[in-house]
Amino acid sequence: MAFIRRKQRVKERFSLLLLDLEEHYFEQHTAYNLTGRSPEANRRSRGSLKICSKSVIYEPDDALEPILKIPLKDCRGIEAEEETDNNPFIESKPARILIETKQIYHIKEGNVVAPHKYERGDKKIIFQLEVSSKTEDVVQILLQLYRASCLDNLGDQTAMIAAILQSRLARTCLDKNSFQQVFEQPHMECVAEMVSPLVTNAGHVCITDHNLYFQPLNGYPDSVVLIELHRIKRIYKRRHGLRPLGLEVFCTENDLCSDIYLKFYNTKDRDELYYYIATFLENHMTEHTAESYMLQWQRGLISNYQYLLHLNNLADRSVNDLSQYPVFPWVLSDYSSAHLDLLNAASFRDLGKPIGALNTERLERLLERYGDMPDPKFVYGSHYSSPGYVLFYLVRVAPEHMLCLQNGRFDHADRMFNSVGETWKNCLEGGTDFKELIPEFYGSDSSFLKNLLSLNLGRRQGGGRVGDVELPPWASDADDFLQKLNAALESQYVSEHLHEWIDLIFGYKQRGSEAVAAHNVFHPLTYEGGVDCDSIEDPDQKIAMLTQILEFGQTPRQLFTTPHPQRITQRFHNLSATSSLSSSEFSPVSPSMESFEDLTEESKKMAWSNMNKLTLQSCHKLHKEALTGIAMTLSGEWIFSTSQDSTLKMFSKDGVLHRSVSFSNMALSSCLMLPEDQIVVCSSWDNNVYFYSIAFGRRQDTLMGHDDAISHMCWRNDRLYTASWDSTVKIWKCVAADVSSNKRTQFDFLAEYEHEAGVNTLDLSPAGTLLATGTREGILTVWDVSSPLPLHQLTCHSGNIHQVAFSPDSRHILSVGEDSCLAVTDVQTGMLISTVQAEEEQRCFLWDGSTVLTGGLSGNLTVWNLLNSKVIQKIPAHSGAVTCMWMNEQCSTIITGGEDRQTMLWKPQY
Repeated sequence: MAFIRRKQRVKERFSLLLLDLEEHYFEQHTAYNLTGRSPEANRRSRGSLKICSKSVIYEPDDALEPILKIPLKDCRGIEAEEETDNNPFIESKPARILIETKQIYHIKEGNVVAPHKYERGDKKIIFQLEVSSKTEDVVQILLQLYRASCLDNLGDQTAMIAAILQSRLARTCLDKNSFQQVFEQPHMECVAEMVSPLVTNAGHVCITDHNLYFQPLNGYPDSVVLIELHRIKRIYKRRHGLRPLGLEVFCTENDLCSDIYLKFYNTKDRDELYYYIATFLENHMTEHTAESYMLQWQRGLISNYQYLLHLNNLADRSVNDLSQYPVFPWVLSDYSSAHLDLLNAASFRDLGKPIGALNTERLERLLERYGDMPDPKFVYGSHYSSPGYVLFYLVRVAPEHMLCLQNGRFDHADRMFNSVGETWKNCLEGGTDFKELIPEFYGSDSSFLKNLLSLNLGRRQGGGRVGDVELPPWASDADDFLQKLNAALESQYVSEHLHEWIDLIFGYKQRGSEAVAAHNVFHPLTYEGGVDCDSIEDPDQKIAMLTQILEFGQTPRQLFTTPHPQRITQRFHNLSATSSLSSSEFSPVSPSMESFEDLTEESKKMAWSNMNKLTLQSCHKLHKEALTGIAMTLSGEWIFSTSQDSTLKMFSKDGVLHRSVSFSNMALSSCLMLPEDQIVVCSSWDNNVYFYSIAFGRRQDTLMGHDDAISHMCWRNDRLYTASWDSTVKIWKCVAADVSSNKRTQFDFLAEYEHEAGVNTLDLSPAGTLLATGTREGILTVWDVSSPLPLHQLTCHSGNIHQVAFSPDSRHILSVGEDSCLAVTDVQTGMLISTVQAEEEQRCFLWDGSTVLTGGLSGNLTVWNLLNSKVIQKIPAHSGAVTCMWMNEQCSTIITGGEDRQTMLWKPQY
C-alpha cells in the first residue's frame, strides 16, 4: 500500500482516478454551476471546472455536494451561450458554457467514497467561468474533444486525442523559473507522462546538471516535481504495456514505492535520460543485478521478503503499474487450524508448482482443454497477477482505484475479498482463479484487511455486510496474521524451497519447454516479446491489444535461464570451512584432507603414473554452448566455467549451480582465478577482460585491452598476460589485492609483443621469466618477458596452434595443433626435437614433462608417453571435441569441458 500512502492528498476530493482509463486531464478553470439556480444563488455554487480528454468534471467548493462528471460521448451539444445586456450599444459577449447531455455521474456525494450514481435523461448544464474571457477558448477545446468522442472507431478517437495532447505539449515548455539554482545547466528536455496506479499525467521532463524536473501540463497535483540527482539511489528501465518506454527513479534503497515513474513517447528519450542519470551517479550508485542479490540472499544477508522485492523490481514489477504489480507467493496451505505449525511441512504450499497445478483434478481438466487447443496453446486463461487481483486485495484501502477500474462500481459482495480461507480455497478449486499474493501480505501494515473507511461494499447472500476480512483461526487479529505470514515466509521450509517458485515466476520454467513440463503456460500476450504492438497497423486492433495487455496481467521479465540455486540454510551448513557459506565464505581456507591429500612431489608423480586410471566422479551440463575455460577455488568447493554462450557459471562439485553471469552477448574465451579466491578473470570475444568479484557478486572491473577478440590469458606475480586475435600479446600490471578491494583498479600497460598472425594461446614458464605463444599460422614463439624481441620463433604446426605449455622444469614446450601433431620444442635452442602424429586432432592437454593427457576432436581423453611416443590409454569422455582442461596443483582433480556443453570431474585412482 506504499503507493496509497505516498500519493494520497487528503484535502482534495478530485483525483485523476475520476477519469476513465487512459484519459488525460488538460486544464481547470474556476467556474460557477448555474444549472437550475436562481440568479441570487449563482455565486454560492462556486467550484473548479476540469477539461479532460473524454469528460468534463465539475468539483464544487462545497465538499458535501457531489462532483459532476459529464462524459463527452453522452453529450448532444456544447456551445457558448451569450450574455445579453440591456444597453443596445454594448456588444454581447460569450460568458456561459451550455452543455446538453443525456447522462451525468454524481461522485462522492456527501464527501463519501461510494459507487458512482447516474442521472440519466436529457439535461442542460450551464457553467460560467470566473474569467469570462476564457470562455470561447474553453468551448473550442471542448468541441474539439467532443468531435473526437463522436468518431466511430476507438482507434480514430485515440489518435485524435493524442494529436490534441501532443499539440498542447508542443506549444508549452518547462518553466525555467522552477529551477532551484540560477546556474543550473539543462541537459535535455522532452515530453513524457508521469505514471501512478491506473493513471498517467502528461507533461515536460527536464534534466539539468543538478536536478530532474517534471512539470505536469495541467499543474496537477503539483506545478513541478523535483528530484535532486545526488539523492537518487536506484534507477530502472521499465516496459510499460510490454513496450520499452518506462523509467523509474528511487531515492531510497529499500522503499517499495519510487519517487517518480515516467513513461516516454519513444525509447530514445527514455534511454538518453537513463544514461545521463547513470553517468552522473556512476560513483554514487551501487550496481544492482539479480545475480548480486541472489548472492546476498544465499548468504543470508537479505531476507526472503527483501529478495523477492528486489527480483520484482528487476523484473519490471512496480507498485505504480497495477498490470505489473509485485507478485509474492502463497506460502501456507493451512487456513483452518486453530494453531499454525511452521515446523510441519504439511502447513505449506508446494512451491515447486504453479497455483493452477496444486489441485490435481483441476489440472487434469485444464490439460485436457490444453490438448484440444490450437496453437498458441495456454494452460491458464487468466493470470496470477493483474490489476483486478491487486485491487481485489486492496479495495478497503484503495476504493477509488477499484471504482476507476470497474467504471464506478465495486464488485459483487460475494466476489470480494471476504475471507483468507475462502480465497485460498477458490485459488485451489476455481476454474479461472490462479492468483498469487502481493507484498502487503508479508508487510507490517494490516489496514488493507480492515474496513477502516466504513465503506459500503454491499451485502453478501447471507445478508451480512462486507466488513473486515475474515482471518484464519490461528490469527488473533490482522497484525498477528501478518506477523505469522511473515514468519512463514522466512521459515526453514520456505527458505529451502523458495528457489522452486522463483524458477516458475522469474526463472527458467517461466517459458519454453520447461514451462510446458511444469504446467506453467499462460496466454502469449502476457509474455515479454509475445506481441509487437508497434507493428500493428490497424489502430482499433492496436488499442484493443494494449487494453488487453494492461487489464489481463503480464508475466515478469525473465531473470534466470538456468535453475535457481537453493538457499544455504542452517540445516545444510557443515562445520568445516570448506562447505559453509558463512561470512567467511570466500576467505582463504586451509586445505582439507579431502581436497589436498598430500602436497609432496612424490604424490604428484604417483598421480601422473596413474593417469591411465582416471575415474569419472561427476558430469554436469550447465552451458548452452561449448566450454572455453575452467577454474576452481583452492578449497575445491567452487568451480567456474566459461563458454561460447557468453556466460560464466559458478557451481559446486555436485553440479549445483550457484551463479550464472553474463558480461556481454559475446563468447567468453577463458577464465582464471586470482590468488585468495576472491576474483575470477574472464576474457571475451568483445575485446575485453572482465574481473568478477565472488564476494560481492558483481563485475568489479573491465579492462578494454585489445582491438580484436581476446583468446587466452594467464596471470603471474601481479601481472596479467593477454593474447588476442589482433596479433598481439600484452602485459598489464594487475595487483590482485587492488582488484579485490572493491575499488576501481588502475591497470598499467607494461609491454606489447607483436606477431604476424592472430594469437590463440600463451603460457608462462614456472618461474615467470619466459613466455610461449602460438598463432593461427602454426608459429610458436618464445619470449623473454623483459624484452619485446623474441628469443626463438619456429613453425611447428601446419595450421592453428590450439595450446602451448612449458614443462615443469621449463626445459621444453609442448604444443598441439589442428594438424593432429604433438610437438616438443627445446627452450634453450629453439629447435623442434620431437613430433608425435595422433590419429585425430588434439585440442587441449595437461602434462608433467613426459606423460601427457590430451583431449581430442572425438571427445576421448588420451594418455601418452612422450618418451616412446606411445599411447598408454584412451578414455571415453565427451560426445564432442574436448575444448578445455584444468588440473589442481596436487594433480588430484582434473576437470574437462567440451563442445557437448558437459563439464566432467575426474580423479586418478591409485
